[in-house]
Amino acid sequence: MSTDHQHFALNKPFGYVSQFVSNQRLAHKKKYLGELYNFPEGTMAVGRLDEPSEGLLILTTDGVMSEKIRSKSIEKEYWAQLDGLVGEEALLQMRQGIEINVEGKAHLSQAVFVESMPQPSNLQERSKAIRDERHGPTSWVRIILREGKYRQVRKMTAAAGFPTLRLIRASVGGFQLGNMKAGECIELDQKDLESLLNST
Repeated sequence: MSTDHQHFALNKPFGYVSQFVSNQRLAHKKKYLGELYNFPEGTMAVGRLDEPSEGLLILTTDGVMSEKIRSKSIEKEYWAQLDGLVGEEALLQMRQGIEINVEGKAHLSQAVFVESMPQPSNLQERSKAIRDERHGPTSWVRIILREGKYRQVRKMTAAAGFPTLRLIRASVGGFQLGNMKAGECIELDQKDLESLLNST
């Protein structure tokens, strides 16, 4: 792998857009990745997280590396807090494949793996709190995907009857978010890159 390129792992906080600039009219009201770290010119986000989503975001100056990480050979793990107490029937739907809308067309989205999980112990404080428990119970699921469709996890859980309230990307390939703080960014070394390209 070329040493001319740089690669980064960022724990993207809630409320940031996974890009550096925008020509949209209300762009000045958005928060961008460049506010979190002084990235070199030509850095791109690999597989964006939408504005309310959090967690592991890989960035690189290398287009070839970006394509490798985005490919279906690399698994991406998410933790989702759902509205309601998710049951086995909904989990089975997501395992077997559930129909979602992608760019106006029906798409059968299937998780590589999905299970209920306890609330993660290393959750970061969020700038905007999840709704109060008095509005009903919530539950957590762990979902592993090989695809990267826009808002895919949110669409899958909603189609199963359990809208996502909070979404965190926990790992890409064999590289874990771990205990990175919200907004923390680290430069990746060769060992990290090998972990990224290794789906266990």
